[in-house]
Amino acid sequence: MMQIERIRPEHLPDVAELEALCFSEPWSENALKFLLEPGAIGIVCTEKQRVVAYGSMLLAPGEGQILNLAVRPEYRRAGLGRGILNALCKEAVERNLEQVSLEVRVSNTAAIALYTAAGFTAVGRRPHFYKNPPEDAYTMLWRTNGQPNGE
Repeated sequence: MMQIERIRPEHLPDVAELEALCFSEPWSENALKFLLEPGAIGIVCTEKQRVVAYGSMLLAPGEGQILNLAVRPEYRRAGLGRGILNALCKEAVERNLEQVSLEVRVSNTAAIALYTAAGFTAVGRRPHFYKNPPEDAYTMLWRTNGQPNGE
């Protein structure tokens, strides 16, 4: 049974493994410890106590910035990314944040479709944002307006 919950210390090894599987410049388990601190939010989706998807958001006054959202390849296209994104945006609403932003590779059409369906809008393009491989990023924004996202 799948479960979406806040990240705990015992999830960090699985999240680091997921980072290495999904990203060209993954964060280490040690670097991911910041997700346990008050200035960040980490959400995981687990199946049989194994992390199969996760998302992270950095908090600042009035806003959140989604840093990463990753789903194990064999679990993609099953709604887990949407579940993680909704959980992060629900946290933003509960914390009375005004907006949530993120960057996404311009070639990542699946992620762009997910974010657009959830109410995010492209508001800019950041040249050479990604290094490995080199690529521009779209900056996308969701204004909370006190409403749950995508629910």
